[in-house]
Amino acid sequence: MIQLPGLIDPHVHLREPGATHKEDFDSGTSAALAGGVTIVLAMPNTKPPIFDADTLDLALNAAKQKARCDYGQYVGAGPDNSDWTSHKAESDRAAGLKMYLDSTFGELRLDDMTLWSPHFANWPKDLPIVAHSESRSMAAAILFAAIHDRPVHIAHISLKEEVLLIKAAKERGIKVTCEVCPHHLFLSKDDIPAISHGHPGRGEVRPRLATKEDVDALWKNMDVIDCFATDHAPHTISEKDSDNPPPGFPGLETFLPLILTAVHDGRLTMDDVIAKLHTNTKRIFNLPEQPATWVEVDENAQYEIKASEQFTRCNWTPFEGWKVRGRVRKVVLRGKTAFEDGKILAEPGYGKNIRFFN
Repeated sequence: MIQLPGLIDPHVHLREPGATHKEDFDSGTSAALAGGVTIVLAMPNTKPPIFDADTLDLALNAAKQKARCDYGQYVGAGPDNSDWTSHKAESDRAAGLKMYLDSTFGELRLDDMTLWSPHFANWPKDLPIVAHSESRSMAAAILFAAIHDRPVHIAHISLKEEVLLIKAAKERGIKVTCEVCPHHLFLSKDDIPAISHGHPGRGEVRPRLATKEDVDALWKNMDVIDCFATDHAPHTISEKDSDNPPPGFPGLETFLPLILTAVHDGRLTMDDVIAKLHTNTKRIFNLPEQPATWVEVDENAQYEIKASEQFTRCNWTPFEGWKVRGRVRKVVLRGKTAFEDGKILAEPGYGKNIRFFN
């Protein structure tokens, strides 16, 4: 058995409000605990999106009632909410600001760069800006970080050109950090037929699965990658198999075993695991200490990933049948056993908002 600090996932979609048939704060934080994750940071592209005081209240009230692990809630940048000095009540309660620079949604639409600058200028510098940006828009986000001399965190990088650009930016002192998702480390577009089982929608994810050359570049530049994040994006199997499949993979419960399997295979070290699943994430997102919190893992346990054994509501995984090592046996959260031997023991509402953590 090994003991790890509570893991942090800075990029999850818990589908509340608006799509709780896929996931909510109860089922999503149960999945988190089963995966050894004790803090989740929830994305704002819900229905309605989280972008002002009223919508932030919707999400945080649901989390207060339902969350079984600790949590934070992002607010989304939009064309009309960039005066964060006037919106201090929202910024103080938020995990960070999410800017959708490629895919945009309703009130979170940022369809020209003149809308970016006020957010970069006004968002508090001790709180992160997280950019959904790919390739050229990512380069633009890094330029904005340099112009405004403030940190920016790039979500879910997947391409060789992206990791090399971030490497060059870091070498020049630009305040940029980045995350990579397990599905972009362990899958390429060549794996889509195996994932799909005759249903192409099961291979749909954003950013898309890339080439083997891109995957190899991520592994070769692991020192550039600050943290791992799941981009846990649950959709039901019927939605994934429909004529209009939504993009996204679930990931909270496959997160740690995939990474620990890479440790067993010599591709990562345990120091990498602690740095990229806890220490670096805590620093980047300015997160509090969780006292008396730890995860007990049987690093030698070997088993097959099965969606039928998971807590996520979506009931599927792209890693179905994968043989992995490392099973979470116990999670202690703030002195209380929250998960043990396959059972969720933390009650709904036990989780705390990390921005009011005292």
